[in-house]
Amino acid sequence: MKRLAIFFIFVLILSGIFPQSALCAQPSPTSVAKPDVFLITIDTLRADHVACYGYKQIETPTIDAIAADGVRFTHAFTHSPITNTSHTTILTGLLPSIHGVTDFGVPLSPQHVTWAELLKKQGYQTAAFIGAVILDSQTLAPGLDRGFDFYDNFPAKPDTRERWGRVERRAMTVVQHAESWLTQHPDSKAPRFLWVHLFDPHDPYEPPPPFSEKYAQHLYDGEIAYADSALGHFIATLKKSGAYQNAIIIIVGDHGEGLGEHGEDTHGLFLYDSTLHVPLIIKTPGAAHHGMVIDALVRTTDILPTVLSLTNTPAPAELNGESLIPLINTETKPARELFGETDYPLRWGWAPLRAVRKENAKFIEAPKPEFYDLQTDPHELKNLYPLQSTNSQSTQLQSLQTEMTRWKAKLPAPPAGAQPEANLPDPKDKIEVQNLLHNSMLASDDGRTAESRQYLEKAIQIDPDSPTALRQLGELELAAQDYSKAATHLKRALQLRPDDSTAFEAGEALEKSGDFPGARDALEASLKLVPSQINARLLLGRVYLHLNDARNAEDQFEAALLVDSDNTEGRMGLAEAQVIKGDFAAALPDLVMLTKYDPKNAAAWHLLSRAYQGLHRTQEAKQAEAKATASEKE
Repeated sequence: MKRLAIFFIFVLILSGIFPQSALCAQPSPTSVAKPDVFLITIDTLRADHVACYGYKQIETPTIDAIAADGVRFTHAFTHSPITNTSHTTILTGLLPSIHGVTDFGVPLSPQHVTWAELLKKQGYQTAAFIGAVILDSQTLAPGLDRGFDFYDNFPAKPDTRERWGRVERRAMTVVQHAESWLTQHPDSKAPRFLWVHLFDPHDPYEPPPPFSEKYAQHLYDGEIAYADSALGHFIATLKKSGAYQNAIIIIVGDHGEGLGEHGEDTHGLFLYDSTLHVPLIIKTPGAAHHGMVIDALVRTTDILPTVLSLTNTPAPAELNGESLIPLINTETKPARELFGETDYPLRWGWAPLRAVRKENAKFIEAPKPEFYDLQTDPHELKNLYPLQSTNSQSTQLQSLQTEMTRWKAKLPAPPAGAQPEANLPDPKDKIEVQNLLHNSMLASDDGRTAESRQYLEKAIQIDPDSPTALRQLGELELAAQDYSKAATHLKRALQLRPDDSTAFEAGEALEKSGDFPGARDALEASLKLVPSQINARLLLGRVYLHLNDARNAEDQFEAALLVDSDNTEGRMGLAEAQVIKGDFAAALPDLVMLTKYDPKNAAAWHLLSRAYQGLHRTQEAKQAEAKATASEKE
């Protein structure tokens, strides 16, 4: 009875009937049972492809049922259309430019506290179950595991070349991992926070049967329907264990999918609603707001403040969003604006984009700016920015530009030496190239090398100065041992983007094609960027030997040995450089050691013979040469 009374008080608080201050005045506020919290992020999920959002060509009964038990937000938007960035925003409540995770592999700074860290301090058991390697905290998402007692990363060395288990987990696998953890961590010990990430709607679209047959003409929808079915299994487990009723459940898409709109096949490049508009559903404890629908504009940064409010958890001062509880509890809907951003185009050498969206208008800051009246043009097909034909449009645009200035004032200053964004191409002019690059990546990952090459060659035909296409094609040719073509493509890529890691691959291709001066220049450029590269040091040492520059070769091999003193190639190279210089005594110890360690190393025996000859130890030189000859015959 006591738990039941507490539960009804909690419901009254959420509905605004019972003031929270009254609860705080109770003798023992810590006796209130904290609800379990389940965050379900469904990757690449457009709001307009979910049944309860009005889409008739799909069945999503699980999502629909939770919406009927909770609050459905019809106009929810992500701040960024790329997975790592958007998830970090959800888990920190911060804008991408604030938390800094604007690309894959960028570590989350310890100064930004995570959702899991906040709830763990409140006594929560915490766990995360991810569906894609791009959210692996050991590789492409460092720092995202902070605060989690368990984070279900991918194996460091997968035992399969199949996509499943190496790059992606199917939704049912993710759900089964989560259910197993729940069984081992009952809520009787402490409340639980689980993050479950379902990656399936992300391309390539390959739903399992029967969804592959039922949605054969719309495989993207089939992936969504399959993810919904797996989620249904998870919800059934919660209900069976008795955890569902008092739980907070959030279902949200991290971003949408282009599906060809505005020319974008996938996502990441643009800030149109096709990739920013996501479903957001929140079930509060006891389904206190059964079947509520809210049409006001809300953001994914608003989710964390909402959960902190629902769990009575102190909120960090730096949060960029606002709790959704006032929208739920009052009829008035205060205006909110979305600040959207994507730095993903920078990966390809194109301009980043920023956007401000109000309920009926959007301004996109780009080399070619865009302004849309969303009330008359919801699909953003008519750019009004060049027109500004009426005073009302001009006023509305000016208001959005003012909001853009206000939002950008909150962001950190760009790093010193950053290329001016105005000088970079507009992503709108590069979308065909981007689609080809993406298709090439998928083909390469599946081992379809010939198809990957065709996509890249077409991309270079469209944009001969695409450093990404040139690099990727050069790497394909390098793997195929066509060193001349590889050198041509990689050298050009390096010229276009001198500060890129292409330099090492260019040096490798140029060395193998016999262009030793070119290889020297590329490898020296690579080492200026990352001086600790042992492979670049070793290769540059070999290049200097080809150029008959033993002194510089010696320097490179010695630098490599400072990183790895037992490196055999470094020892051999250093000894060869010393022999060429005539420093035979210095070379002798390493060569003696190398021949003892590997008696069949003919090259080491030849060098040892030359060292003995230089020291006028003729008999030993003959013996070493004989060993070299014998090794070559074996």
